[in-house]
Amino acid sequence: MAELLTTDEAATYLRLSERKLYELVANGAVPCTKVTGKWLFPKAALDRWLAAGLLAPAALAHAPAPPIVGGSHDPLLEWALRESGSRLAGLPEGSEAGLQRLARGEVVAAAIHLHRLDGDDDAANVDAVAIAPGLHDAVLIAFARREQGLIVVAGNPLNLSDIASVAAKRAKLALRPQGAGAQLLLLSLFAHAGLALETLATVKPVAPTGPDIAQAVRAGRADCGIATRSVAQAAGLGFVPLLWERFDLVMRQRDYFLPGLQALASFLRTEAFHARGRELTGYDTAEAGDVRHVN
Repeated sequence: MAELLTTDEAATYLRLSERKLYELVANGAVPCTKVTGKWLFPKAALDRWLAAGLLAPAALAHAPAPPIVGGSHDPLLEWALRESGSRLAGLPEGSEAGLQRLARGEVVAAAIHLHRLDGDDDAANVDAVAIAPGLHDAVLIAFARREQGLIVVAGNPLNLSDIASVAAKRAKLALRPQGAGAQLLLLSLFAHAGLALETLATVKPVAPTGPDIAQAVRAGRADCGIATRSVAQAAGLGFVPLLWERFDLVMRQRDYFLPGLQALASFLRTEAFHARGRELTGYDTAEAGDVRHVN
């Protein structure tokens, strides 16, 4: 079967009348695109739509999502939400939790930075959004590339250099919640180093955000933890760089044009935003606002 279906083909594939299919199109409830006046339906998107159970009447109502950006915490994003006049609130719970809330309509967007145990981390956000249940109509917007590493005591008295050194010196390691991007990064680094998380001296309870990692280190409850350079800088702590990662925003295509998200998207292209990234340190905002992927 062709990758792009005509209206007649899509109606047959979905076992609907063409009239019903047109109703779904008018409500924005089915993935489709208009080319030279004709509706076309990507078969792969229809498959994801069906798998997500979006034919249920409750899903077709499209109740407006609350003006909240869920997902991962980030100091530059927190500032941009406020300074852009977007009137959007933040709900930092971790990348995977943000995606799940977005699929359930509980947030209007999610901030994500995902990592894989193997494969190309640079494409991890794109790959996750492409297959996310319930997000057949998602768009991924670049926010920034961020420098991630180990937050340590100022001066790095344990002389930590990488994840292997954390294990070798039995350094007390603060963790992030399961599904948080920083925790996924930590698991990826362990896997590449041939280490098991269970063998390390970890600290409980887990730290919900990067600033909570910094507080654990500053208070002496932990020797180190994964967070961004900007968090270490703000806390006056040491930082051991490990890698640069992509930090993106994902939302539904129909919501991208809402006033709040448009205000934020426009702000990402201003000099004020780029200057703030430089000031906080550990950010590359060159691609901010670019569309990285559309489902």
